[in-house]
Amino acid sequence: MLERLFRLSEHGTTVRTEVLAGVTTFLTMVYIVVVNPAIMGDAGMPVGAVAVATCLAAGFGCVLMGLVSNYPLALAPGMGLNAYFTYTVVKGMGVPWETALGCVFLSGLVFLLLTLVGLRQLIVQAIPRSLFAAVAGGIGLFIAFIGLKNAGVIVGNPATTVGLGDLTAPTAALSLAGLLLIAALQAWRVKGAMLIGILVTATAGWALGLAHIAPAAYSLGDLSATAFRLDVPAALNLKGSLGVTLIEIVFVFLFVDMFDNIGTLVAVTKKAGLVEPDGTIPRLNRILFADSVATMFGALAGTSTVTSYVESASGVAEGGRTGLTSVVVGVLFLCTLIVAPLAQAIPTAATAPALVLVGALMVGSLAEIDWSEPAIAIPAFLTVITIPLTYSIANGLAFGITSYAVLKLLTGKARVGDWLLFLLAGLFILRFIYLAKG
Repeated sequence: MLERLFRLSEHGTTVRTEVLAGVTTFLTMVYIVVVNPAIMGDAGMPVGAVAVATCLAAGFGCVLMGLVSNYPLALAPGMGLNAYFTYTVVKGMGVPWETALGCVFLSGLVFLLLTLVGLRQLIVQAIPRSLFAAVAGGIGLFIAFIGLKNAGVIVGNPATTVGLGDLTAPTAALSLAGLLLIAALQAWRVKGAMLIGILVTATAGWALGLAHIAPAAYSLGDLSATAFRLDVPAALNLKGSLGVTLIEIVFVFLFVDMFDNIGTLVAVTKKAGLVEPDGTIPRLNRILFADSVATMFGALAGTSTVTSYVESASGVAEGGRTGLTSVVVGVLFLCTLIVAPLAQAIPTAATAPALVLVGALMVGSLAEIDWSEPAIAIPAFLTVITIPLTYSIANGLAFGITSYAVLKLLTGKARVGDWLLFLLAGLFILRFIYLAKG
């Protein structure tokens, strides 16, 4: 049956290899079960319920991806998009988390429609690849900044805007110890380094009294605190009085998800040798279909945008070549439901180091940018620096796309085929004018 479903022999793999690859991928990304609830908990959402929703969304997304596309791609709520959900949309714009979940659902629906009608490729071609990398790098800095702030390493300072916190404070000291532990484990190539580091640091935090374990009976019923709580009608009625419109929020969720997917797809499929000689990725629409449906499912369960994880490359390195790898990852996430609600007992000092190091990994994408070419480097830099300093991925996208389009015009390199890029830039300029008047 597995041979018929996944064509194992055709891809030169075996059930044993695929299972080991799935376990490897799972261990490299299971930290999201702890980190995602910690971030979304800052939006006022029940941490235990978000942990259950995270496992369900990741499990569903991975199994769907494996069965529909037959690629070794694993899905889970995306880092960066969860930060945008919490710190920009909910805390920064004052949008209720139920309404924000409605926006996530709508972004998944729009992504699905764009995929079905074939417009996705047109949009992707309009955005320069350098900005894909710049957005990933900027989000990495954004996440790392949040981690350092949560750890108390970076604090507000009226004279210099930000400053160094008290590193001898218990939370800051433990966070730095956790940071060094996870970094060392990663340097030693230990599988599950992130999760091991979080658990060891959390244990130290419990021993020091920085957090307390409060065992209690729980069940999948805990999910009811977030499941089907999304408010799509409220999302559709978002007006400028909130300082933002529905279009902007959905746009960011949609485009960052698209960037994440394209970047991950290229990296993972190349490593697996699954790219055609002309550079195309077979069954690409199936991959994007699974991703968009998983995002809608995640919003229904009560978590932010679900997207493909570059950690999938770890499973590919172990020999994973088919969707069976993804199915194994999905089953393991569903098994994790048993302990998911315990995520609420994990202290901030244990999750903050993970945020910093996830950010460090994401910043690696900046190496793909040609920094010697000003027309590419300047928009990329504006994107990277604007995201963390304005606490907004939307602003980073706006600065990057607008400056890239303007430089194309000024250097005489604009083409008729760039009409969508200039349309997006024009919309962003109108957005800046609107925000200035607001």
